[in-house]
Amino acid sequence: MPGAPNKKQKREDYRLAQKENGATNMPKKKFYRQRAHANPFSDHRLTYPIRPDGMDWSTFFPAFVADAKPESLPQTTENTETIAKTPPKKLTKDVEVVDIGCGFGGLLVALSPVMPDTLLLGMEIRSQVSEFVQDRIVALRAKDPEQKQYQNIGCLRANTMKFLPNFFRKGQLSKIFICFPDPHFKQRKHKARIVSTTLNSEYAYVLKPGGIAYTITDVENLHEWMVQHFEAHPSFERISEGEQDVDPCVEVMRTETEEGKKVERNKGQKFVALFRRLEDPPW
Repeated sequence: MPGAPNKKQKREDYRLAQKENGATNMPKKKFYRQRAHANPFSDHRLTYPIRPDGMDWSTFFPAFVADAKPESLPQTTENTETIAKTPPKKLTKDVEVVDIGCGFGGLLVALSPVMPDTLLLGMEIRSQVSEFVQDRIVALRAKDPEQKQYQNIGCLRANTMKFLPNFFRKGQLSKIFICFPDPHFKQRKHKARIVSTTLNSEYAYVLKPGGIAYTITDVENLHEWMVQHFEAHPSFERISEGEQDVDPCVEVMRTETEEGKKVERNKGQKFVALFRRLEDPPW
């Protein structure tokens, strides 16, 4: 007589049932649990386009497919880790906002109604966490019979430390969010931090002049690290606190991410810094 299924099997069975039901029920986090840390230098068997024009965004933003009727498009999370061999379907607009390490998608969901005419993408390296966000988006869309809400957000499993320029053209993005990244406290682990001299050059590449990189953390040492590295980069300048406080995205970033809510419950501090992408100097 077979024994009772273990926790891993229960999680797999639940996620399979979600797919079979069309993921119309809001997913439960406990069935998508994964280790908090993922090694960005490992081979995670990820697929990615050779260049941005080869990426098919139609499965992430079906309501924005050019010359397509939104009501006839399927609400599915399939094929999120495969790049179509056929020419990709064109969207009516480009992805402009990216949440790097989006976690369980709290920021994406909160920003969706704030920026209804902008396509926002969460990028998350952990497979089960990104799957949760994808199922969450499908469930939110299913609750809106008129298909007007949450059509502008999507989630992709990806390693931004390695492949960010594979997805986005030069100057394509207007905003990048880096919310509560892994602090990597040990000095030998600092090379894995998501903000560094090299990575800031990639952020400068994909951000348009005037675009903004948003950072928030509850670790003061990491905040100082991110400020130091962004301010030292010739393509960025720090935004003043006065301008920062009137940006509506900042309040959302402070209060709506899962990590931000946890810091609030623990009565911790939140350190925020914004950096504007400068115009390139004349050659």
